[in-house]
Amino acid sequence: MISTKKALSIQINLNGLSFCILNKSDQSIEHLHEVDFEKPLTPHELLPHLKAELGSKTIFSQDFNEVVVVHQNELSSLVPEDLFDEKNSADYLKYNSKILKSDYIANDSISLARAKNVYVPYVNINNYIFDTFGQFVYKHSITVFAETLLKLKRVDHSKKVFINVNTNSFEMVVLQNNELLLTNVHQYYTKEDLLYFVLFTYEQMGLDTDTDELILSGRIERNDELYECLYTYIRTISFISGAPDYKMSKDTPVDNSRYFLILNSF
Repeated sequence: MISTKKALSIQINLNGLSFCILNKSDQSIEHLHEVDFEKPLTPHELLPHLKAELGSKTIFSQDFNEVVVVHQNELSSLVPEDLFDEKNSADYLKYNSKILKSDYIANDSISLARAKNVYVPYVNINNYIFDTFGQFVYKHSITVFAETLLKLKRVDHSKKVFINVNTNSFEMVVLQNNELLLTNVHQYYTKEDLLYFVLFTYEQMGLDTDTDELILSGRIERNDELYECLYTYIRTISFISGAPDYKMSKDTPVDNSRYFLILNSF
């Protein structure tokens, strides 16, 4: 019998991995770390790295009440619940994502938006996690990001753009009056790429780069190159607030903005 309730979250990105252990008994983060790859890997190449991380640290050998896997990729598409038909899952993706006939397609419910997020998970990763831990929950990063922002219940008549920055990719959500207007995941390789996608969204959504707020989380810091590039063109920028109020151990990073996604994945 497990006396202490613990949860493990693993964030899967072809550019790296993130791990977080939450002690649910006292709402404390016991472990949090990232692993970066020198170059983007394939799902097949990534699996040995995941095995090595989980096998090399004794902290992962304990029993967990809950295991969560968050898949981060651009292979996703949002569909209103009223229009969703699981038989058409491939059709929802094929117009904006490169998918194969052999790809397994999953979907998450975003109940507060009355929508389904249709996406391609990494099946080899899921199979390994099941073999290692047994039953677990998996979802897409845009699901975690959108659901978390909607639960914050920001009632604001102005449109707000949220981006969660990863290495070479970022999740984007646009909200107004706590309604979900847009979700997207973009790949980027230069700061100019990221800026282009953000400015294009501002243009398409009829936003004002002087007054409509851009709210940041993830791997971006005030005055780094990404931030400076964005701030040159978008004048109202802030960092996200509202991360879970977890206790942090002495050796655990405390930047809730940087780890916003994985901290909200439980």
